Formats: sequence, C-alpha cells, structure tokens
Amino acid sequence: MADMILVMKNITKEFPGVKALDNVNLEVERGEIHALVGENGAGKSTLMNVLSGTYPYGTYTGDIIYDGEECRFHTLRDSEEKGIVIIHQELALIPELSIGENMFLGNERKGRFGIDWDRTFHEARTHLDQVGLKDSEHTLIKDIGTGKQQLVEIAKALAKKVRLLILDEPTSSLNEEDSKMLLNLLLEFKKQGMTSIIISHKLNEVAYVADKITVLRDGATIETINNEARNVDEDRIIKGMVGRELSDRFPKRPHNISDEIGLEVKNWTVHHPIYTEKVVDDNVSFYVRKGEIVGFSGLQGAGRTELAMSIFGHAYGTDISGQLFLNGKEVNIKNERQAIEAGLAYVTEDRKGNGLILPQTIAVNNTLARLDKVCSRGIIDRTRENMVAEDYREKLKTKTPSVQQAAGNLSGGNQQKVLLSKWMYADADVLILDEPTRGIDVGAKYEIYCIMNDLVAQGKSVIMISSEMPEILGMCDRIYVMNEGKMVAEMDVADATQEKIMAAILKSEKTENEGE
Repeated sequence: MADMILVMKNITKEFPGVKALDNVNLEVERGEIHALVGENGAGKSTLMNVLSGTYPYGTYTGDIIYDGEECRFHTLRDSEEKGIVIIHQELALIPELSIGENMFLGNERKGRFGIDWDRTFHEARTHLDQVGLKDSEHTLIKDIGTGKQQLVEIAKALAKKVRLLILDEPTSSLNEEDSKMLLNLLLEFKKQGMTSIIISHKLNEVAYVADKITVLRDGATIETINNEARNVDEDRIIKGMVGRELSDRFPKRPHNISDEIGLEVKNWTVHHPIYTEKVVDDNVSFYVRKGEIVGFSGLQGAGRTELAMSIFGHAYGTDISGQLFLNGKEVNIKNERQAIEAGLAYVTEDRKGNGLILPQTIAVNNTLARLDKVCSRGIIDRTRENMVAEDYREKLKTKTPSVQQAAGNLSGGNQQKVLLSKWMYADADVLILDEPTRGIDVGAKYEIYCIMNDLVAQGKSVIMISSEMPEILGMCDRIYVMNEGKMVAEMDVADATQEKIMAAILKSEKTENEGE
C-alpha cells in the first residue's frame, strides 16, 4: 500500500458568489513530486492555501490528513511547524535586506541579547549551499536576479525544516536556463526524500519533473495521471484542463500584412535610470508593419522590457536618444500621456504591480488609459463606464459575475484580459505586449492569442515580447533577437527555430567577448 504523506478529502471552499473548490480530493505519496494543473480559476492556489492555513480551518469544509493525523491549521505558522512550506508566485522577500536576513524573517535565530547574527548567517550559508547559490549571504536581495531570489525562497524553506514543499508557479518569471536548474533541484531533493507539490502552467516542465499530475477544472478534481515513466500525453492534460480537445496551441490567421510601417525605431539608446553611465539598450533599430506581429526574443536581462518602456513615453531610462516614427512621421514623445495620445500602448509584464489597480473594479480599470472618453465636463459617467466594461467583458469572454468585481479577485488569465481591454479601449495603433501570457493557463493563452490575431486583422501593429520561444515561433510573422541591449538578429518566422534563436544569442556573446 502506498505511503501517503498527504490526503485531502472533499475540500469545499466558497467565496461570495463563487464556489472555488467543490469536493476536491488530493493524495500525495511520500517522496514524490506531485503537479497540480488547471486553468486560471480552477482552484489550484486556493487548495494549497487551504492546506497551508492561509485559509484557516472553519473557512472550508473537508479533511486534511497529513503524516497520518488529521490537521486543522489556523495559521501559516501552524502548517510550517509540521514541515509544510508554501512558496507563492509573488516572492515574499524584502529587497533592501540581505539574503541571510530574509531567510530568517519570522524564524529568527535568537541569542541571549536578541538575534544571534553569527548563527543566522552561518545557517544561511549552509542552506544556500544546499540550493547551489554561491552569492554571499550578506548580498542584498535587490542585487540578485529573479532566478536567484527563487533559490533564496527555497533555502528559506529548508531553514524551516521543510518536509512538504509547495511551489506556486515557481518558473513563471524565469528564463529556460534558470527554470531547468530549479526543476533539477527539485529532482535532487526528491532523491533526499523530500515531497514536493508544484503548480505550473508549463506542461513541458510538469511532464519533465512530476511523478503524478492532478488536473483540476472549475474547482473539481478531474483525474490524477501517473507520470512515473515520464511519457504523459500533454493533449490529455489539456483536455482535462479545458474540457475539450485543443487541436492547435496557436490559432491560425491570414497574414494580411500591409506594406505600411506602423512603428519604426532608429538608433535608439537608453541609459540606466540610476547608474546613468550604464547603457541598457545600445543603438537599437527595428520596425513593425501594420497587420504584423513582431516578436522580441532573448534571455532575461536582454533589455527588451527596458526598450519597450523607454519607447512608451520614456517610462524607463535616462539620456534616451534615437528616432521614433509612427505611421511614417517622426514623433517626439516625452511622457506616457503623449504616448497614449500618439496611438501607442504598452501592456506591462507586471499586471498586478503596474498594469491594474487591483482593489478597483473591472469597470474602473477598463477605462483608466482613456478616461476622457467616459467623462463629461470633467465628471466620469459611471453608466457609460459600465457599458464599456460590459462590452469588453463579452468580447474577451472575461469570466466574472459582474464588472463591479474587484480586479484583484479575478484569476490571472482574466486579469490579463482586463489589462488588454484597457488598452484596446484606448484604441492604440501600435500595441507592445510584454509577456502577455505569463502565468496563465493554456486555455487562457489561446484566447489571448485570438485577441492578438483580431488586433492585427484590424490593421494594428503588435510587438510581442516573450520568454517562451514556442509562442514566439507560433504567433509572430518576424522575430528580432536581443542580447545584452543589442539587436543581434532578425528572421522571418518561416526560417526561425529555437536553435537558430539561441545560436544568434551565443554568437553575439562570443563576438562581444572576442572584441574585449
């Protein structure tokens, strides 16, 4: 008989107007890596928040059997004392504190006269070595990248004597190299007897690392798939997630690309906003035609987001130089308002931090970029605002009981639709989409792709920045490759492959090193 470390029975959790979990069952074997997959809003994070005590006992019904005994967790600390540690998608680290200080926040190593700092940093070093992070334990969090911050979170979990590690979308902000390193670390922990639950939308990563895969849909358990042989059929997972066959991950569209250029950038150079001597984007030139989707590919830190933000009204950077042309005419845009008025839109990669006002309603968020269109004599017409939001709710098939729902209560995929509708309502001619499908499921991705196709069918110009090479290859007409702030290659999608994109990046690094 299998040795189950965790059994969750008939878990039901309701929010006002929504049944988030409906008699969900989950069994996790000791020492395995168990994946939870499903569309945004399927209940994955909610189930793990029930397990961790984030949603305390009494706010849900059902039973949690952990390590052979029934558990009723009222706080996060209750579950952590049992060795259950959850790492959320939004990392809980304080940028201005050191790695060592962050690792023991709320779990301080105390001495006779307060915190024992020698012990704190010594133990931090031990756990950092376990996760393979070479940076000093005294390094500030703000001075390391996202991939390393993820490792700090895992080291932090090890310091709590973790036995069941839960990771919610751990690779959503990581490039392929960092993602693979993290997954291999989980496999190494498995050899040491640790049990892990991983929530992920990246099915190739799930197939690589998970022993079993539980599929949730609409708050219910659909099935648990055995993947110990690492031969799971991704189409079977997708069908379980979305409730239908998804024969093509990328919707087809006619490529009616105009000869007219919507946006052209020439010799664009951007310096770092704080370290002004540092060049972030170096003499970059590119163009995108009307009716065309152009992809920007590159590794993390290539300068793609910085380039996009600097073009969008100098929202990033200092000492910006170069020429910007919209519809064939040179423009001089100095701020975001001027960018919007000129017909530019920038859909940020950080929808929760910079894209939406989460406590505000869908209706309010929908019109933020162009409040003038719903104002009369300086006063917002709430009736018109609601009508606009309802219109886009229907167009984009946003799942919500009402446009008066707070944006923060929506799933990731539906938040992304609200963010897109905000910029569609602004009626921009050129849309820059920065990681538009980050952290959303395969079904919601397909819907976002369909929206992109509709935009270019209207003659809009779309730039797609993505760290996922398959979607760059599946959605774009042309691809620019960036590395270390420079455009290092341009290729038609018909000639492009993942290998060619990586070869262009590696070749540019080699050329750079030889020139030094």
